[in-house]
Amino acid sequence: MNKLVLPLVAGLLAACGGSEAPEAAPTELPVRTTNDMARDYVVLELAMGAHDRAHVDAYFGPEALRDVAKAKGWMPDDIDAGAAALAAELAAHDDQDGAKRIAGLLERLTALRTRIQILKGEPPSFDEEARNLFGAAAPDHDDAHFEAILAEIDALLPGDAPLAERVNTFKDQFNIPADKLDAVFSAAMDACRARTLKQIELPDEESFTIEYVSDKPWSGYNWYQGKAVSLIQVNTDLPTAIDRAVDLGCHEGYPGHHTYNALLERELAQGKGWVEYTLYPLFSPQSLIAEGTANYGIELAFPGAERIAFERDVLFPLAGLDAAEADTYYALQRLLGRLNYAGNEAARDYLNGDATREETEAWLVKYALSSPERAAQRIRFIETYRSYVINYNLGKDLVAEYIERDDADTATRWQRFERILSEPFSPADLK
Repeated sequence: MNKLVLPLVAGLLAACGGSEAPEAAPTELPVRTTNDMARDYVVLELAMGAHDRAHVDAYFGPEALRDVAKAKGWMPDDIDAGAAALAAELAAHDDQDGAKRIAGLLERLTALRTRIQILKGEPPSFDEEARNLFGAAAPDHDDAHFEAILAEIDALLPGDAPLAERVNTFKDQFNIPADKLDAVFSAAMDACRARTLKQIELPDEESFTIEYVSDKPWSGYNWYQGKAVSLIQVNTDLPTAIDRAVDLGCHEGYPGHHTYNALLERELAQGKGWVEYTLYPLFSPQSLIAEGTANYGIELAFPGAERIAFERDVLFPLAGLDAAEADTYYALQRLLGRLNYAGNEAARDYLNGDATREETEAWLVKYALSSPERAAQRIRFIETYRSYVINYNLGKDLVAEYIERDDADTATRWQRFERILSEPFSPADLK
């Protein structure tokens, strides 16, 4: 194992082609700043990316730091040792003006070390993993919680077939035909963007590209490129329901991930020169903020009846769908939303070893009312991203509680939302 004793960046940049070392070493090392330590942190995360393909979701910082990470070729144990040493240095560092920044770096280092533990085949329990990676643990709901909701859905869609079969058969009539998917999704994205720009000022150069892909464990993904540019991918493995167009448009784009990343880059990476915000580590507390705001942003951009009206008047005709049973469809969607935490319970039992793959798929069909195909895709997501599932529902709930406190009006909600997207918020700040 390489011993990470010298300051990572100062020592390593010289090794990658800096000026020649002086004949006599100085008697004292220069005082290290928070910026120095932040650069060291980025090198550690980039080094981790060589062992965990999903770990570095985006990086648009100095290429010199990427070169340092590549040159060293650290193994996970080396990265863990470096993260432990850096955390100790940060904890002892006196920077009163940068206390918030240091706290954020320490949270990220805890997450990095936990991810290494998982990579080595030594994962903690589901809830401990979630706390260490994302700064929060989801509530535990028993079967009775979901059965009460299932009873309401059963009353809405009565019949003799199993409830999941009835639900999915009914929902199938609201799937967007494949040849109309791009038109529907593009219209939804345009509306999400227009509504967001009325409330939030984005960089003039911001833009996105949409791609349609397959063979993925997720339904949509935003790959942020830096300079306010995103690549948004939509997975076409399974049919896309009409309501998913607005969901994905807002979540992946406006005011979701694209907006969040563009504001963080402008306000923190560029505005403050905080290099750690040129890197997005997927397995970190930043993801609870990212997914929570992206999901809350859907309702913020399209509150209540406004969304239903937009989908009926604009998206249904574009998709060539009959809106005759739309009222029942939206009533069903509201009830299905209350089943959202079922995915967390499935992941908790599966990852803790309390349920097999087959039992977990069956549980998702029964309690999340997934089709067998979607249950299988959900298992694939859980195996890939593990406790990440809590960020979508718990993250949204925490964001909603923060933004809506004191019965905030619409303008105040947008102001608070933009603040979360523009400042170094952590899950603890939402509580």
